[in-house]
Amino acid sequence: MMYMERGAIGAAAPKIMQEFHLDKITMGWSISAFNWSYAMFQVPGGWLADRFGSRIVLGIAMAWWAIFTAATGLSYSASSLGLTRFLFGMGEASAFPAGSRALVRWLPTRQRAFGQGFQHSGSRLGAAIAPLFVVLLISIWGWRSVFFIFGMAGLLWAIGWYSYYRDLPVKHSRVNVEELEIIQPAGSGATTRANRAVPWSRIVRSSDLWILSACYFCYGWVLWLYLAWFPTYLREAHHFTALKSGLASIPLLAATFTNVAGGLWSDKLVSRGKNLRRGRLMVSRAGFCIAGVGLLPGVLATNPVLAIVCLTIALAGLELTVAVSWAMCIDIGGNYSGSVSSVMNTLGNLGGALGAVVVGYLATGFGWTSPFIIACVLCLFAAVLVGRIDPCRSVADAYPVDLKLEL
Repeated sequence: MMYMERGAIGAAAPKIMQEFHLDKITMGWSISAFNWSYAMFQVPGGWLADRFGSRIVLGIAMAWWAIFTAATGLSYSASSLGLTRFLFGMGEASAFPAGSRALVRWLPTRQRAFGQGFQHSGSRLGAAIAPLFVVLLISIWGWRSVFFIFGMAGLLWAIGWYSYYRDLPVKHSRVNVEELEIIQPAGSGATTRANRAVPWSRIVRSSDLWILSACYFCYGWVLWLYLAWFPTYLREAHHFTALKSGLASIPLLAATFTNVAGGLWSDKLVSRGKNLRRGRLMVSRAGFCIAGVGLLPGVLATNPVLAIVCLTIALAGLELTVAVSWAMCIDIGGNYSGSVSSVMNTLGNLGGALGAVVVGYLATGFGWTSPFIIACVLCLFAAVLVGRIDPCRSVADAYPVDLKLEL
């Protein structure tokens, strides 16, 4: 649902620019206001998830999301849109750290990459299907109606989540004894919701986390090139009509499947005798390489069909890395994975914020080829950098012991 909104803002961008009389640079700054606040509040959001649990934190984050999604539809200028999206990002910032934290006590190590991939596939599915019907809704009721509808749906989801989810499997009425025997090691035997104080001194000294975060910065830059600008790119570079620009959903639809595939691939490599490090890094490196190789011919292709095919392959490859990145946050962080993942996601959204702005400048001054070339370089750089990560080095004292027992 959160990524349906992100896909919607990209699909609605041409109409918003037309109504508010904005150029691409101004629109880029307005869109990126979300990323800046979202990045700024990642660490507090991750700390809240570790301290108070995912049930209450994710429920509040989604309710906040719903309110400011609807408020987006009330915008009347570039400044009001930017302010709304800045406040929007503040509340939503804890959502993904809380979502990642929610899996720690519910999945054993051998299933965590798949769990993360399955979770994040929903985000890409949301972004993929958004252009398909957002364009239709805009043509019938205007772009504002989309955000009002999403806001109402978000409030219903927040109520459902808080009513059903429990931070500990043992507290859920539908979890049986056999399930607890499988998933209990993932909770490290914990029986209370609150953790000890988050070991920030160990977290910030983790070189593995900072390298992972740098890779995620590259990922965020490229992802927001697709989320914020791909429909506009298709209309300006390949002269697509408003309805045809709905084809921007094709790369994101492919990404839905590769999110799950990346997690399954990593988990299978680990279970078939590869060590945890190789099982994680082989998939991540392959994904960044595929993305880097696919972006360049995609943007250079003059045939629009060939361009979409290549750029779809590129994003599909990029999304192979997502489940692995978030699984490594759990590997590194254990019961503090909300805080660890918040650091990584901060860098990822800084990349998205910079990308959303810089792409507007580059496309205006130099055309659409240059943003994609920079994205290609970032992907290849991340493919090299990821090889220096060791997810077996945990920031939590007891966690490596539990990890060895589970593997």
